[in-house]
Amino acid sequence: MITIKSASQIEKMRAAGALLHDVLQTLRAAVQPGVTTLELDRLAEKRIREAGAIPSFKGFEGFPFSICASVDDQVVHGFATKDRLREGQILSIDCGVILNGWQSDSALTVPVGHISPEAEKLIRDTEKCFWLGADQARAGNRLGDISHAVQAYAEAQGYGVIRDLCGHGIGEEMHEDPSIPNFGRPGRGVRLQPGMTLAIEPMICMGDWHVYLYDNDWTVATRDQSLCSHYEHTVLVTDGEPEVLSCPGANVREMAR
Repeated sequence: MITIKSASQIEKMRAAGALLHDVLQTLRAAVQPGVTTLELDRLAEKRIREAGAIPSFKGFEGFPFSICASVDDQVVHGFATKDRLREGQILSIDCGVILNGWQSDSALTVPVGHISPEAEKLIRDTEKCFWLGADQARAGNRLGDISHAVQAYAEAQGYGVIRDLCGHGIGEEMHEDPSIPNFGRPGRGVRLQPGMTLAIEPMICMGDWHVYLYDNDWTVATRDQSLCSHYEHTVLVTDGEPEVLSCPGANVREMAR
């Protein structure tokens, strides 16, 4: 069932999103060659708990960390480790918080030192996919309009769009209805209404979109070992411009240009 949030509930999600944005910016600044993803995980948990919030990933269905730390060809749900990041890698960090009972979910992909121009473009284009999708999160549009916007731009750049994983509704629970694929036909699916809150999260790879699951039953990686980038925010559908709750002050229309 899709839930429509009230003004007071949205305000709580706005606060959770602002906190998560600050946490992810702290992690972005900490990424460099020689750092371990386990150190980043501990930093995230420390910042979240100091703010009086809960890291929503830790313990969720048994997941053991506060962040998903996915390196290079890992798409999502990478485990934090003691391995040191190396120059030229890319790191996708996915994180969630619960503040006063309400959730926010966001992800970004960060270069580790200097990376190849192709990897830089992949990161930029994945972010562009998000903003194009978010720009379709308008009352009266259909869910498929978001999915199609992501797919059309990614495939026009020659990328694969991961199909086995998708975005989702979010609120008091991390995963709510509806599911939000990153591919689809415009004009199809649920009609969007003000008060819907959606976690839109393109996962875009440089090669084929097929994936496989690690033996840990969590980490997903590209089957052909191609690089993958992930970008996500929690978005509110309003009567006007979409509001990105986990990126305060962002102008969706401007970013989608």
